[in-house]
Amino acid sequence: MKSIIFILLFAVLNGAGCENEHEVVRSFCYWKTDLNFQKEDDSLMKELDVKHLYVRFFDVDWNPYAQEPLPVATISNVNLNESNPEITPSIFITNEVVLQSNKKQLDSLASRIAQRVNQIGVKMNETKADVIANAIVYPKDYYKQKDYKRINYDSVKALELAKLKVDFKEILIDCDWSEKSKDNYFYLLKQIKKEFPTVQISSTIRLWQYKFASKAGIPPVDKGLLMCYNLTKPDDFKTKNSIGTSEELAQYITHSNYKLKLDIALPLYSWAVVFRGNQFKGILSDYDQLLKDSIKLKKSSESKYVLEDDVLVGQTYLRNGDEIRIEKISEEELDKMISIIKDKIKIDSQTKVTFFSFDKKYINDYETQNISSYYARF
Repeated sequence: MKSIIFILLFAVLNGAGCENEHEVVRSFCYWKTDLNFQKEDDSLMKELDVKHLYVRFFDVDWNPYAQEPLPVATISNVNLNESNPEITPSIFITNEVVLQSNKKQLDSLASRIAQRVNQIGVKMNETKADVIANAIVYPKDYYKQKDYKRINYDSVKALELAKLKVDFKEILIDCDWSEKSKDNYFYLLKQIKKEFPTVQISSTIRLWQYKFASKAGIPPVDKGLLMCYNLTKPDDFKTKNSIGTSEELAQYITHSNYKLKLDIALPLYSWAVVFRGNQFKGILSDYDQLLKDSIKLKKSSESKYVLEDDVLVGQTYLRNGDEIRIEKISEEELDKMISIIKDKIKIDSQTKVTFFSFDKKYINDYETQNISSYYARF
């Protein structure tokens, strides 16, 4: 009898100890129009053990003159230097596109999305082949080698390029669809899947779409990426933090029965929202120097400041009396947000936890040790 009790107690304790013994897939979003990693970027990727990147390949917007959806703002370069994360192409589609397009246009759009993703994939492989060929033709300290014989660079590159295939495992479609546009959007997702039958298709899920799933519908995809930020509009003067708060997040993540496997996206950025006479004037992403100016900028509350002189920030002209609200998610708030997510959403070793966005400024601001701890809390 004692041995049975001991075995049961061991099983319970062992089970409790293993409950969180998984590591999520560490990911970042990269949302700029040019990706050209340097040594510092490689170092950050390695230090944070980032295995995956969502990379914005291009947007799709509605062209009112042509009366059709058109791809715009295509990424111009994808050079990861020495880093080698898994890449998920990400395509942002405006809600107007799916509202305005007819079925024929959506069919054509799915085909054009596939073509453009493939074109960018080929360009990525050409960049990889360049790097490999350069290492083969010009090995380290080759100029010191007495018996060095130069190989034809173009031939080596062609051979290496032939070995590389466009082979994405997942493609993310990012669209804040509405109840009115969901039928067209879901139709488009099905057509995109036909273009990529062996690739996982995922869709971003806004928090309102998660909470009110019966109204928003569940997209016909393999999985979703839950966007746990941008909860309110930054142009609202009364908003405390438009990037998000744990209190607001808890109001949306109220159930655990969403019908899709979910990956998680959290904010890792900050900005300054400018108001003039309570009227929204814009957003500053590069505000660090201004914040250090204690003569021209006076703190009025925990996150608000008032300008006491005219000032030029980049190409933005600010006036005496303008109010500036600094928005950033604190470590304490992130910890609360992670707890709220874990309480309702299943997290396992296949779950991607991604931060928006990969930028040296934000990463250095939050610090790599803290960011690693955020991943570990899942």
